[in-house]
Amino acid sequence: MQQNLFVYNTLSRKKELFKPLNAPHVGMYVCGPTVYSDVHLGNCRTYISFDLMFRYLTAIGYKVRYVRNVTDAGHLEGDAGDEGEDKIAKKAKLAQLEPMEIVQKYTVGFRDVMRILNNLPPSIEPTATGHIIEQIEMVKVILEKGYAYEVDGTIYFDVEKYNKSQDYGILSGRNLDDLMNNTRTLGGQDEKRGKLDFALWIKAKPEHLMKWPSPWGVGFPGWHLECSAMSQKYLGSHFDIHGGGLDLVPTHHTNEIAQNVACCGTNPATYWVHTNMLTVNGQKMSKSLGNSFLPHELFSGENSILNKGYSPMTVRFFMLQAHYRSTLDFGNEAMEASEKGFKRLMNAFALLTDGLKASATTEVEIAPLMERCYAAMNDDFNSPVLIAELFEASRIINSVYDGKMKIDAANLEQLTTLMNTFVVDVLGLQNEQAANDDLPKVLNFIVDLRSGAKANKDYATSDKIRDGLSQIGFQLKDSKEGTTWSKA
Repeated sequence: MQQNLFVYNTLSRKKELFKPLNAPHVGMYVCGPTVYSDVHLGNCRTYISFDLMFRYLTAIGYKVRYVRNVTDAGHLEGDAGDEGEDKIAKKAKLAQLEPMEIVQKYTVGFRDVMRILNNLPPSIEPTATGHIIEQIEMVKVILEKGYAYEVDGTIYFDVEKYNKSQDYGILSGRNLDDLMNNTRTLGGQDEKRGKLDFALWIKAKPEHLMKWPSPWGVGFPGWHLECSAMSQKYLGSHFDIHGGGLDLVPTHHTNEIAQNVACCGTNPATYWVHTNMLTVNGQKMSKSLGNSFLPHELFSGENSILNKGYSPMTVRFFMLQAHYRSTLDFGNEAMEASEKGFKRLMNAFALLTDGLKASATTEVEIAPLMERCYAAMNDDFNSPVLIAELFEASRIINSVYDGKMKIDAANLEQLTTLMNTFVVDVLGLQNEQAANDDLPKVLNFIVDLRSGAKANKDYATSDKIRDGLSQIGFQLKDSKEGTTWSKA
């Protein structure tokens, strides 16, 4: 197991040596989607980033319990998530469907996109509606400890009282006065004592579709509460990693910490890890700017700002070429460059898996390259540096294949291990062309036909086969040992 992994902690604003609470076990909680619409590309970027972390931690020997929730109730429309109408209920009314029909449709769609992008499923995928009892119990404890108050069936968290003994802005780095000055007036929530107070449990209006009985009357949980309740249930009151998008820091994750400290006396996670946003040609992706598109539109190219469609693995590769804490800017030129880079990497991988021939001597040592690959990932999961090292591995593979470099059996075995570990296991990349298991058999059959034509001095047929394969993207290479094919 690699022991020198450093992770950037939003809480301390620096990279820290990763020390799990109960090694080799690691608990990781990531805030999942609110399933009222199709998953957007910014979400995909976040979940690919945490999939990378999950994969790498597993690859270096940790036993990871990865919990990622599904928000299927309680997320209201306001910026803080507890003002306005329930997002799922509103969609259900517009579509004249039951809320759980909306939940089912978009949960299935979310999982389909995750599968297409080759994200591993989490260990546990709990839902808010499946944990109402746990949320009610947590509210009871917070009330008993004096950090919340009831107003006509709604329970609010008392931020100012909490901040007297704790630092409410510990995650965002902002003090309470700054937060108060930058928070709008209470508006329709005059019943709250303070502008920053947030709802733990909300009294349901008669027309509200999703509601449950509680000690304070019929209502539903606040958005922030579910993650505190579910992370505590499956990972304990204190665990290793809590993750999500950077946009969750100011409110959702800040409130989670407050809830957990008020209830359990401890910050829920040692390391708070956040992914940065996805932009389009330098602008934040949004429907109002007309520059947003969904994953299926990116795959098909059916959007006016796209020159063409891109394969799911090209999209995954594109997202991994940027560090998860950097802004990732989408553009057609960037996608096309990623497409070429991905093909170059997978073509080299295909040559390796087709079988490179070892020599008695070697002109390259793979061990230093392997060390650099681990060093990249140990530096806060630095996937772009890892990919640069894998391109160096690809150069070695191509040189050996072309006969320009010798490699012995031991180094060839190390090179194979390196590519399988970091391309497949860690980056989660798949050779999409190789998905068709019959294709290699067909191509080998065609190559054999061409070899027969050459043996019979039927060079016209031989050339026709070679040129025809070239036109559809396959290159033939003739050598003393015979003919091999590769993706052009």
